Amino acid sequence: MKIFYSPASPYSNKVRMAAHHVGLDAESVLTDTNANPPELVANNPLGKIPTLVVADGQAIYDSRAIMHFIDRETKGKLYPKKPAKRTEVEVLEALCDGICDSLLAIVYEKRSHPPEKVHQPWIDRQWEKVERGLDYLEANLPKTSDKLHAGHFALAAMLRYIELRFTGEWQKGRRKLEKWPAKFKKHFPDYSKFKA
Repeated sequence: MKIFYSPASPYSNKVRMAAHHVGLDAESVLTDTNANPPELVANNPLGKIPTLVVADGQAIYDSRAIMHFIDRETKGKLYPKKPAKRTEVEVLEALCDGICDSLLAIVYEKRSHPPEKVHQPWIDRQWEKVERGLDYLEANLPKTSDKLHAGHFALAAMLRYIELRFTGEWQKGRRKLEKWPAKFKKHFPDYSKFKA
């Protein structure tokens, strides 16, 4: 198996951490999506990462589709079996991924336009979503133990990304969230291996 990834991509990191945690044997293939690498595009017409290619050649893409595949392959190691608990984890994962969507929208807006063309109201709108999401997480952090689930990996990847791109801009008033990565690392010691 191969996971096409970029070290800065929070979605890639979520998937790679989860695969590592459950012992799924997958080679990480460093990928520059801007170059439209033939092997990536041949397996994912969108040319996006992460993309997982399994032993029989089937390609699975979108990080949540990959997470669900890993869960099935490992007989439920990433999502709880009880429907209500599973929904809780899936919503946590969706929230963390959604925060990443808004963070990436800000990064791309600044990166793809000259300063005079950057649309600040768009950036402000995205940052409002980020702040609401972070405030919700501060008040509703998941219980974190050795029984890690998909939501934990999504949260860890999101916090790694926001710290990479927005250092010092998000922590104020969010002490529990700021301290959470250290708590997560106690249960997932290899966290530091999955950074940009």
